[in-house]
Amino acid sequence: MGRFIQIVEVGPRDGLQNEKAVLEPAVRADLVRRLEQAGAKRIEAVSFVHPRYVPQMAGAEEVMAALPHEAGRSRIGLVLNGKGYDRALATGVDEVNVSVAATDGFGLKNQGLAVKDQLAMLGEIVARRHNAEASEGAPSLSAMISCVWGCPFDGEVSVDQVADMVGAIADMGVGEIGLADTIGAGDPWAVTKKVEAARAAAPNATLRLHFHDTRNTGLANAYAGVEAGIDVLDASVGGIGGCPFAPGATGNIATEDLVYMLARGGFETGYDLDALIATARWIGEAIGRPAPSALSRAGGFPKA
Repeated sequence: MGRFIQIVEVGPRDGLQNEKAVLEPAVRADLVRRLEQAGAKRIEAVSFVHPRYVPQMAGAEEVMAALPHEAGRSRIGLVLNGKGYDRALATGVDEVNVSVAATDGFGLKNQGLAVKDQLAMLGEIVARRHNAEASEGAPSLSAMISCVWGCPFDGEVSVDQVADMVGAIADMGVGEIGLADTIGAGDPWAVTKKVEAARAAAPNATLRLHFHDTRNTGLANAYAGVEAGIDVLDASVGGIGGCPFAPGATGNIATEDLVYMLARGGFETGYDLDALIATARWIGEAIGRPAPSALSRAGGFPKA
């Protein structure tokens, strides 16, 4: 057995949020089930944002109602604030992922909050969970920092900015901290530098990486993360999605492309590659355009 790399599937949330097609909750729940049949154990299934801003994510409660709890499965809900957290708790998600931005520019545009206010918001959610909800089986909590490798409004993001934010979040007691290349601006060498800085700032936290392929560096960045010791990576089936604030954005790195690369390198992921490719082709039909991933076109190798 090779080293195991956990891939968190984000297609039902980050994948669909930037697509023109607005899928019904039943179709999105079907996507989650298909991904689980393909081997996904952790899936970012829904986002608790106002449908006025992201209509593709409307009906999160309906999606979760169609996905009764199953042992060994973890359905994640993304939240941007306390109101979103309240909605997530009411649906019984297994995990809550709180999104915060590394820059004031993106934070103000995406959440109406500067960095210091985002951290205060996160701190309030963490305190709620620790003080009142842990005894009631509250969902686990993670934080995802967006724009770690570049911001569409503030430009470059320094290593120190990232390290300071990671350290502040770790000090709150958050056990898993994600670093997201929201607009696909990163490169493998910058990935190495910021992973090293984040690990130094939060030596006891699990680091998770989230890459977009806007500038065709996504898989190279994932490789750099794995080489730097990261064991948790996000990916989106079919390579669909992308950031609404990134001009010309393509999608996230494709789950099947990442699984193929890792398998060829001797790593284990627990995914069925053929089932992933079939799911990528299915979601492409559902959104009205072919999935952009390489494997959905070329298939795996060697051919069965």
